[in-house]
Amino acid sequence: MRRLRRSEPMRALVRETHLHPGALIAPLFICPGEGVRRAISSMPGVFNLSIDEAVKEAVDIAKLGIGGFLLFGLPEKKDEQATGAWDENGIVQQALRAMKRERALDSALLIADVCLCEYTSHGHCGIVRQTESGSHEIENDSSVALIAKTAASLARAGADIVAPSDMMDGRVLAIRAALDDAQLRDTPVLSYASKFASSFYGPFREAADSTPQFGDRRSYQMDGANRREALREIELDLTEGADMILMKPALPYLDIIREARDRFDVPLGAYQVSGEYSMLQAAFERGWLDRDRAMLESLLSIRRAGADFIVTYFAKQAAKLL
Repeated sequence: MRRLRRSEPMRALVRETHLHPGALIAPLFICPGEGVRRAISSMPGVFNLSIDEAVKEAVDIAKLGIGGFLLFGLPEKKDEQATGAWDENGIVQQALRAMKRERALDSALLIADVCLCEYTSHGHCGIVRQTESGSHEIENDSSVALIAKTAASLARAGADIVAPSDMMDGRVLAIRAALDDAQLRDTPVLSYASKFASSFYGPFREAADSTPQFGDRRSYQMDGANRREALREIELDLTEGADMILMKPALPYLDIIREARDRFDVPLGAYQVSGEYSMLQAAFERGWLDRDRAMLESLLSIRRAGADFIVTYFAKQAAKLL
């Protein structure tokens, strides 16, 4: 077996899994203001960016040949109806229009995350109803109506792909109908079909200012113990009209990615989430791991498990190396 490992050219010739910049998607956090580039303390190297700065950053990264960008928004105001999510002049809608005007970004796809958590005053991914007992419940159908409205608004603003991440039941069907009704039939849906209620999302909540003000999201995001349920979720979303699926998180759930790849013949992505990124960065800062090798190895493992593309905060650094 060692005959085929003797040199880098030999290893490259027989390599089974390949990383390339075009398979990487870079998340961007868009915030109000001008000239804003605010560091996120729990995610070294990641920033909240005003629209002008986000355009500059995107142009810089696009030169490296990455596949695209996943946009999240931090609105100026929040309310219980998540108005900023579906406002035609919302923060991400403005960013999409600005980025579409930039010819240097023609080669990169603009993917809009579709959720309400960044825009609600309570930080949940849907409309909250108080029960007779005084507890809080996330309403499914009223939330889905606003999520579909948000998706159509983002597509009108220029999103090449809409990506619902809320995990409400039936939202893909509602989004597909809303897009078709708005004469946006060519806009594909990338569904976060398998999204687990994970502790690895912690740093993201600082980045997107989306920490729930009460309770948690385990009543609508998936239980990390359930593999078969994940496959049922994926199948349902595909039946409802999803064109692609996204798995989240990635590294702690490589078995789910592998099984989904074996069962479903659709484009499949994985999201290397904030906690995965931050724990590796912490190890890099302490000199415990080799930065370049560990970063690429982590991404390679996700590709090897079956992901066609990867949403990762390492997109810029990895693309430079690749």
